[in-house]
Amino acid sequence: MSDFGPGIELNKPAFIHPTALIYGKVYIDEGTSLWPYTVIRSEMYEVRIGRRTNIQDFVMIHVGNTTPTIIGDNCSITHHCTIHGAEIGDNCLIGINSTIMDGAKIGKNCIIGGHTIVTEGTIIPDNSIVMGSPGKVVKERDSSKANIMNAAFYYENAKAYSKGEHRVSETAEFKAAMAREQKALTG
Repeated sequence: MSDFGPGIELNKPAFIHPTALIYGKVYIDEGTSLWPYTVIRSEMYEVRIGRRTNIQDFVMIHVGNTTPTIIGDNCSITHHCTIHGAEIGDNCLIGINSTIMDGAKIGKNCIIGGHTIVTEGTIIPDNSIVMGSPGKVVKERDSSKANIMNAAFYYENAKAYSKGEHRVSETAEFKAAMAREQKALTG
């Protein structure tokens, strides 16, 4: 893992790719992963990323002029997203190339569809599916289980990558871990 400045607090992340850049006041919680070319900056306020969240390739996270960026547990911030001074609740999936702008608040268990733009100050209720530009709620559904399973996949993948293993989904250990996760979610 890279050597970051004094404002960076890492609480046992699962994997941070060497190309990830992190500046300012940033907290990254346990089991979280930062994939290639992630950029996180917070010259003011802070960025907080919860447990077992994955920040995928080419994601840019920055603070707003008047707002921090807070991302919950078990979230997937997928490739090429921009999160700018927004809050994202637990168990969310932010689709490829989406943008979440200053002061926006995404509730828990949501899916933001690919290429969606959530404009400044937009409030998205829990259990929403959002699409479009500007993003609008198109359906209500609790997506927590599917989103947690996606986060679990990235958590297991991150643990493997930290050991130089790049094909974790082919291993018996991975299949057993995913089965345990599924069983925990379905009871």
